[in-house]
Amino acid sequence: MQLKKVFDIQSIDTVAKELLANAKHKTILFYGAMGAGKTTLIAALVKALGGLEGTSSPTFSIVNEYEVTNDKVYHFDFYRIEDATEVLDIGIEDYFNSGHWNFIEWPERITEILPFEADISYIKINNDGSRTLELDVFEKN
Repeated sequence: MQLKKVFDIQSIDTVAKELLANAKHKTILFYGAMGAGKTTLIAALVKALGGLEGTSSPTFSIVNEYEVTNDKVYHFDFYRIEDATEVLDIGIEDYFNSGHWNFIEWPERITEILPFEADISYIKINNDGSRTLELDVFEKN
């Protein structure tokens, strides 16, 4: 475990900067229940990377692209996909191999085609409404 933080909406920008500082890869997988704040955290990450435009969930488009300072962010939401074939059809390997940031919501829907190296974030809703973020490194053998 690289990072474990309890946060709320007021401290999300600070947590986003800490997540980026602790990330070992430019692909981050976001695990958490519906409403846990995955999209909100990703918006804070895009902002921390220098993104100027507003972010939104790519639930229906599958992927949104954001320009950030000297880079790009690809934000994926795989909640509504039926199987990994849909993701292969959008050329997911090209995104993964682009050298740009890849933020992936609902990665459990595409387990068989996840990149070999990624950081994993788990977001849990606490009883008081705050969130706990845990960040770890994922590397397939």
